[in-house]
Amino acid sequence: MARIYPLFSSSKGNSTYIGTKNEGILIDDGVSFSRLKKAMELNGLSLEAIKAVFITHEHSDHTKGLAMLTKKINAPVFAQGLTLEYLLGSGLIKGDHCEIKDGEEVCGMRVQCFNTPHDTQESCGYKITFPDGKTAAVCTDLGYVPENVSAALLGTDCVLLEANYDVEMLRNGTYPYYLKTRIFSKNGHLSNTDSGAFAERLVESGTTRLILGHLSQENNTPQIAESTVTACLERFRRNADYTLNVAPVETSGGFIAI
Repeated sequence: MARIYPLFSSSKGNSTYIGTKNEGILIDDGVSFSRLKKAMELNGLSLEAIKAVFITHEHSDHTKGLAMLTKKINAPVFAQGLTLEYLLGSGLIKGDHCEIKDGEEVCGMRVQCFNTPHDTQESCGYKITFPDGKTAAVCTDLGYVPENVSAALLGTDCVLLEANYDVEMLRNGTYPYYLKTRIFSKNGHLSNTDSGAFAERLVESGTTRLILGHLSQENNTPQIAESTVTACLERFRRNADYTLNVAPVETSGGFIAI
């Protein structure tokens, strides 16, 4: 049975392992090699289980550990073309690499990317189809949910969805005006309210497992994100129609079965 392990999830570092205990893929590597290794071990996973790394975009909270990881393990790195150019130019890729193609297959899993609106070279999320037909997706770092993202994710069994900030916390917080404007923009991040609105559409379409991710440690809390999204899902029964988890800043062990 396939599993999704949210190893790290916040504005300061992101990495998710998807697959089985023996083999799978890593989506993003925004923490140091030692922290990633420890997180994998806490979940009973070895680094050798990582058969490929998929990068969503070039920001450091998604790529910080990539150079060291590719020195330590023999796994290809996949990303879209402009992201790959950046990774190569900055020396973050030390091993094999190739541009993501629609339907890339790794460990019997089909990995597809979809573009997301974010202030990067070429940001994307990933949808994974497992051999048994079940599906999972990682969708963070987007200012709003455009039609192509909806088309990719509606009906997906399990979605790790961004719930980055609480609107009032961000508006009244200490961030400078330019940074607040960036986060609020259509190339910024999803608020808890926007995440909840899309979560409602996901559950209506058949999604049964939701994981809230990429929470800001300054402008959000797990409790606020969870209560805001749950309120948007009040017409559904939690733990019957859907399950809801909040991805930890750093794992202490745990996964969601697909």
